[in-house]
Amino acid sequence: MLNRKSAPDIYEVRHLALPHPELKMLDNGIPVYVLDYPGQEILKIEAVFRAGRAEEEKRLASRATARLLRDGTVFKKGAEIAEHLDFYGASMTVPTSLDTSSFVLFSLKKYAHEVIPTFAEMLQSPSFPEDELENFRRNSIQELMVELEKGETVAYRKVTELIFGDQHPYGYNSLPEDYEAIQRTDLQHFFEKWYTPDNCLLFASGGIDNEIMGLLNQHFGSRQTGPLTRPTLPEQTSSANHKPSSVHIPLANSLQSAIKIGRMLFNRNHPDFNGLLVLNTVLGGYFGSRLMTNIREKKGFTYNIYSTVDAYLRGGCFYIATEVSPDKSTAAVRAIFREMKKLCETPVPEEELSMVRNYILGMLLNGLDGPINSSDMVRNQIVENQSPENFEALVQSVRSITAEALQSLAQQYFQPKDFWVVTVG
Repeated sequence: MLNRKSAPDIYEVRHLALPHPELKMLDNGIPVYVLDYPGQEILKIEAVFRAGRAEEEKRLASRATARLLRDGTVFKKGAEIAEHLDFYGASMTVPTSLDTSSFVLFSLKKYAHEVIPTFAEMLQSPSFPEDELENFRRNSIQELMVELEKGETVAYRKVTELIFGDQHPYGYNSLPEDYEAIQRTDLQHFFEKWYTPDNCLLFASGGIDNEIMGLLNQHFGSRQTGPLTRPTLPEQTSSANHKPSSVHIPLANSLQSAIKIGRMLFNRNHPDFNGLLVLNTVLGGYFGSRLMTNIREKKGFTYNIYSTVDAYLRGGCFYIATEVSPDKSTAAVRAIFREMKKLCETPVPEEELSMVRNYILGMLLNGLDGPINSSDMVRNQIVENQSPENFEALVQSVRSITAEALQSLAQQYFQPKDFWVVTVG
């Protein structure tokens, strides 16, 4: 009989391997990364365009274009498209990213002949109806006004602006006047320039056979375009080059103080990235982290606190976030820096490091469970210019990194002088 009074044993995750997709090319050169799971009835098709903020000539063009693509084509209205997909039990999502515009179709394989043509039509012949654009403007401004009443949102916007600079694609913040300024011609121009076969990656997972590949080639493989010229990212503005300091933003009627403590980092190709991923987990990357144990459990300052490493194609940042009672704000900031200082001064105990290793490896294992999750992992690797060897290196780093190596990374990246401290409330 199962003894529910004792916790189950913890076993090491021994085998982790990223599936190797089969690369196929459509007639016009669009690459399709295929993960075929024979016998699976589910189908996932994702189209990714490198059409993010860095490609914008006008603020919000990337977001607005992606949002309005499904609201009508030159052949169908948005309501017809939604009804058609719903009839066949299919769905489409538009994940947000600063670097890319992605469109994901989920369907049963038996309805592929009905939904793939509609999916392709949305991505090739959008009409960007003026009434839908006006709805987008109005709803987005209303959502923004609501978000700006939240200290957490204001703090995040400010800390990323300070880290990257307010003119940088990763640092600028959308304003109501940006939404008001976006025009249908801006979306058409952005679409025509960046939503091209030369700038498209397709990912297909589930039951992917010759029939499915034939459909993809029929509906995505005939359109032709010329080569692209990538824009150069703007330089960081002077605000991002100032010496980091503390910034407080009053917020009327706020019951809590939102805290964001952050600094600039790099993308996943940096040699220190894997080690910092482990170090971040120790500090605040999971429920048993040091920030959770001290700031939440011992001191009772907050319900939730975390740290994260955000990696983009052309850079990245690290930040810590929490919300506390206004009278505990100063003490919480002090306590956060104290936890970072401890990691600089004392190696992580082996028992704690072992727990963190198992946690990260378990999360990676979960990411490889089934065609949907595996496709996400493969997509991330390809889009971020990674290879299967990079995944293997990450796994090896998690398994083998030493407490001394983590301490060295903490000494390099956890210096208070490098961090912006933003409090709102």
